[in-house]
Amino acid sequence: MPSSRLTLICHARTVAQKLARFPTDEPVENLAVRSDAFRARLAVTRRLICAPELRTQQTAAWFGADAEIDQALRDCDWGRWHGQSIKELQAREPDALQAWLADPEAAPHGGESVRQLTQRVAKWLDTIAATPGHVVAVTHPFVMRAALMQVLQGAAFHAIDIEPLAMIDLRFNGIWRLRLPGMALDEEF
Repeated sequence: MPSSRLTLICHARTVAQKLARFPTDEPVENLAVRSDAFRARLAVTRRLICAPELRTQQTAAWFGADAEIDQALRDCDWGRWHGQSIKELQAREPDALQAWLADPEAAPHGGESVRQLTQRVAKWLDTIAATPGHVVAVTHPFVMRAALMQVLQGAAFHAIDIEPLAMIDLRFNGIWRLRLPGMALDEEF
């Protein structure tokens, strides 16, 4: 059976992340980045895809100009919570925020529930599993959480924190396996 490899990369940090706000289609922070170091980190024989949002496209550009956009990797639809801070929601809608955190079916913001997001990502993972080769995907923390939950088949969705530019390496060879690659001490990032 041919094997599939999936490397998920979280987009670079945005102002919304820094301020603990639900995202909009904001750009990444203006960081000085050596894109050659990013490109060298990944093998040339791979397919590069990214979510449609600006922050993922900007981050994908650091890995090469050949990124294709995949709608399945789009961020969770936050409904009316787009751009809102967690603090604001704790003050204005504490019950709604708590319901969303406690119940994967809840979508008090009028957007996509965690369950809907995980179902979308599960379907996408099935297409990746059926495609041999290495796919590098630049996406969002919530999409990466959903992928991990599918692979780990757990219920700790809100217990996983994914930092900007975090990498998750998933491999499929009959079953999905999570691989956490290390970084050599002499690499510059």
